[in-house]
Amino acid sequence: MDEVGLGTRLWEPPEDARACTTMGRFLDWAQTRTGRQLPTYADAWQWSVEDLEEFWAAVVDWFDLPLTTPYERVLADDAMPGAVWLPGARLNYAAQALRWRGDAPAIVARSQTRDELVLSREELRDQVARAAAGLRRLGVGRGDRVVGYLPNVPETVVAFLACAALGAVWSSCAPEFGVKAVVDRVRQIEPTVLLAVDGYVYGRRTVRRAAEVAEIRDGLPSLRATVVLPQLGGSVAREDFPGVTSWDELLAEPGELHVEPLPFDHPLYVLYSSGTTGLPKAIVHGHGGILLEHVKMLGLHHDLGEGNAFSWFTTTGWMMWNYLVSGLTVGATLVLFDGDPGHPDLTTLWQLAADTEVDVLGVGAPFLMGCRKAGLRPRDSFDLSHLRQIGSTGSPLPAEGFGWVREAVGEHVQVVSASGGTDVCTAFVAAAPLLPVHAGEIPCRCLGADVQAFAPDGTSVVGERGELVVTRPMPSMPVGFWNDPDGERYRAAYFEDFPGVWRHGDWLEVTERGTCIITGRSDATLNRGGVRMGTSEFYAVVEDVEGILDSLVVHLPERDQQPDRLVLFVVLAEGQALDDALRGRLAGAVRAQLSPRHVPDQLLAVPAVPRTISNKKMEVPVKRLLAGEPLDRVANPGAMANPESLDAFAALAADPA
Repeated sequence: MDEVGLGTRLWEPPEDARACTTMGRFLDWAQTRTGRQLPTYADAWQWSVEDLEEFWAAVVDWFDLPLTTPYERVLADDAMPGAVWLPGARLNYAAQALRWRGDAPAIVARSQTRDELVLSREELRDQVARAAAGLRRLGVGRGDRVVGYLPNVPETVVAFLACAALGAVWSSCAPEFGVKAVVDRVRQIEPTVLLAVDGYVYGRRTVRRAAEVAEIRDGLPSLRATVVLPQLGGSVAREDFPGVTSWDELLAEPGELHVEPLPFDHPLYVLYSSGTTGLPKAIVHGHGGILLEHVKMLGLHHDLGEGNAFSWFTTTGWMMWNYLVSGLTVGATLVLFDGDPGHPDLTTLWQLAADTEVDVLGVGAPFLMGCRKAGLRPRDSFDLSHLRQIGSTGSPLPAEGFGWVREAVGEHVQVVSASGGTDVCTAFVAAAPLLPVHAGEIPCRCLGADVQAFAPDGTSVVGERGELVVTRPMPSMPVGFWNDPDGERYRAAYFEDFPGVWRHGDWLEVTERGTCIITGRSDATLNRGGVRMGTSEFYAVVEDVEGILDSLVVHLPERDQQPDRLVLFVVLAEGQALDDALRGRLAGAVRAQLSPRHVPDQLLAVPAVPRTISNKKMEVPVKRLLAGEPLDRVANPGAMANPESLDAFAALAADPA
């Protein structure tokens, strides 16, 4: 079953899905409430994008969101940009995240740095109250910015929720980030408090962060205080961290949790664009927009609720961490992992899922393809009967990745391939518990997301590739960019190509049956003689060739009287040479499965493919580097998972012969 083709039907919802899933029950309730007929998901999606007010009002009521004052109407202005949601309402994300009480686990955390930690709902609430009191003692109030340089551990969740309760604005960078990457991001928002870790263990390596924290503090003149979480020892080494508050000191005083009622669009957190080129955009997300969007996605599309365990492999510098934490807003238990998912081998996350009885496990598509390439069969080694969804994001999952999950993980597991972005902190297209799964395809456009594929003339197309656009507002679209008072940078980022319509920058095909196919970034398209192809299609073929571990492809336009070139860089398996036999296999695979025009003009071996910390291939920076731009302008090493990987490309750019 491993070798499946695009569109092969691999998973079916159970016959009683309408009755036994939250989405099904929600739609039955909505039919009674509105008098509409919503027998199928397609009908539900159409309703959700045609009548935004009725749909989102239903979401608010179904999840009983804690509004301390009611809204005047759901959508007072539907302009893009500039939509006005729930004017008059007062709410707080933390109130929903902490509404469940009792001794049931709120967080189960595993780390390669320390022992497993479990926090009950009451313990989480107590720690958030203590952290909020500690932040108040440090002078943090409504609107102040607090920054985390912390790993994916319970303390980071506590700090974020404490900020939300106070009305302070949270932002975070993973401790894997270099100093420049952190300062470039967070200096824009002028934080008053920094929470940092002294270090962590990643696989076999112990990484100390005292020097980096000192440099970050020096680079943030707005800081009034720094809090250090000691992970590598029992207490903060004061000689390494002078003048700081320890985590224990921050949480020293108990107290009642007070949650500040806030306007719908009050900033909750600031996320950042990848920062691989230029200064990262500081994207502001609001309490109300994130809360509405995330209860919809997690409660309806993922079918998560009380009694479920939710895990996603992520760092705190990626939007998927924010998405993961929102599992609390639907009553799910968070299962956190901090460390190297490949240590001691690729079974680590499967062991975690089995031990903690995870219902929904999210990973990156490259992880699944890596497991497939390694010949893993987790179902043979672990009890994964509790696992019902595998989430896949970060890049499109090829059809054979879907087939591997069915064969090696379990026929009962639904593959939830999804695509969205930091810009909206959610998915535009994903799976639904009422819909089947076809290999290589994403089952649906999400409820409330009016996603279309646009031709260059701005018309919606079906059955062919177009620009992924959103034609009506979503609640989690940014409140704006930081330091962009007139919204000019925000408009330029998304609304210049199709006025009044959000252009995301991905290629999308909406099929005749309503499924979606993402084929990569539209700014990294491979256009050979008018035949356009997304890079994800290319990688699916190339990386399936024996001997190839990873790859990156760029299309270089005509330059200096040289014709345009398609250049393929490959990472070879150990002992594999880039010989004529491998070149022939690669060319044959591309010619047969893609097109003769996309056979690479140049094929080069490199030690590694440059990737961002969130594991995205850096096609555009490499393309700019090979086109002659200097290395320091095309990429920020601190925002990369492997900055040394660019050395080979810089050498090639300097001496293309």
